[in-house]
Amino acid sequence: MTLSSPGRIGLTQIHGQVGFGIRVGQWLNKSGFEDYEHAFLDLGDGNLIQAEPGGAQIRPLSIYKPENIYWCDKIYARVPAAVRPRIAEEAKGFEGVKYSFLDYDAIALHRLGLDTAWLERYIDSTGHMICSQLVNVSYIRGGHRIFPMTRWDGFVAPGDLYLEDLRLKNEALLRNTSLMDLGGLPV
Repeated sequence: MTLSSPGRIGLTQIHGQVGFGIRVGQWLNKSGFEDYEHAFLDLGDGNLIQAEPGGAQIRPLSIYKPENIYWCDKIYARVPAAVRPRIAEEAKGFEGVKYSFLDYDAIALHRLGLDTAWLERYIDSTGHMICSQLVNVSYIRGGHRIFPMTRWDGFVAPGDLYLEDLRLKNEALLRNTSLMDLGGLPV
């Protein structure tokens, strides 16, 4: 994988109380308890785009230390090469889009099984996005879905991206593991 690849998803930590709050919220929402509270999208030119409280910003990829980034490479591997630049171009269009903590509430209500259609409509009407929404919607508009169409595009936390990448890694591992490797047990 090159150092900068258009459309590749990066996950990283947010330190302090905000990061811990997001981590706990993700755990409560069944998005795991891994220490990835922030998602961004590699634009392929040495820059990234990420949602921030002041609005989505394009920044140099070098703002994060390479060892502090989890790259969702299994998700990325499923994206056709011709689609990757389109995802990055769609993401650039979100520069300046405002951030919304309300989206975390929508995710929580949805995970509790409550009818959130009214909240989805409200969030859509504001145009605000959290980091993982920006990534997910950029993928969709660029021509590739990470999650099934049955899931509203806004119901994505950074932990969901991590869990999907992990699921794809495990799926590949199982496909490449023979019965003998598993001790002869039927799968």
